[in-house]
Amino acid sequence: MINTKDLDPNFRYEVAKEPGGANIMRCFACGTCTAGCPVRAIDDKYNPRKIIRMVLLGMRERVLKSDFIWLCSTCYTCYDRCPQGVHLTDIMTALKNIAVREGYVHPSFREQARLVGTFGRLYEVEDFDNKKREKMGLPPVKKRCDEVTRIVEDTDVKVMTE
Repeated sequence: MINTKDLDPNFRYEVAKEPGGANIMRCFACGTCTAGCPVRAIDDKYNPRKIIRMVLLGMRERVLKSDFIWLCSTCYTCYDRCPQGVHLTDIMTALKNIAVREGYVHPSFREQARLVGTFGRLYEVEDFDNKKREKMGLPPVKKRCDEVTRIVEDTDVKVMTE
């Protein structure tokens, strides 16, 4: 059920103003994007045609709080096949940007920000890793990359980890 009180009629215009979202209102729901989508083949929650429809209807909160906007693999299959030039990959990026501004960040990205802020990379380097590198004749890797963690501390990236 859709409660009309929860709809934001200006959401489509907000997405259209976002870089990459300009062509969203060209969509006439032909389904070409959904038919060729490799993510759709794996996960039924990700339905590009349905996502665009939800945006056009103004289901702002439901779209921005959802996990499905983060599932796009940016393979550009939909981008290349859309007869209307909707460029769904760009629209998904626009939706993600709006979601982040609104404070809806997928937990996987929060974890990535935490790891980069803590170690300066996406994984922790242990003594075990350096011992394996030494056996292969490779130089050791520092456990922390202080330059990167300093950059993270000096920018707003730390907000994502809260």
